[in-house]
Amino acid sequence: MANQRPAGPLGPDVAVTHILVVTDPARSRDFWVDVLGAELYREYGGTSVVLRFAGSWLLLVSGGGPTADKPTVAFRPPGDPDQVSHAITVRVPDCRAAYAALRSRGATFLTPPHDWGSEIRCFLRDPDGHLVELSQSAS
Repeated sequence: MANQRPAGPLGPDVAVTHILVVTDPARSRDFWVDVLGAELYREYGGTSVVLRFAGSWLLLVSGGGPTADKPTVAFRPPGDPDQVSHAITVRVPDCRAAYAALRSRGATFLTPPHDWGSEIRCFLRDPDGHLVELSQSAS
């Protein structure tokens, strides 16, 4: 019991799901599953795809307007992939090997891995322009 941390304000069984708004859920599903190795968990009516990815959940959803629980919020895919408000970082043991493996599966990277001294990293985009960083700690 000494190793257990007390539950935070949200309770003991909290999980985070990252939502990406996409233009074509099937195309995005194929990219995340076939290129990045996510596991398909469930699909809903052609508008939502639930994936298990790197120990967390990823929800790919079609865009849409406000709803009763978010009355002023519309979901839209990124308008300009060069203007980023969020990104997903995937910590890998070997960035160069991951880069080579994903390129062989069709991923297109912005640049090859760059060594910053304390980390090696590179970036790719999913079909809608969401930025994904591969990062390796060099320490």
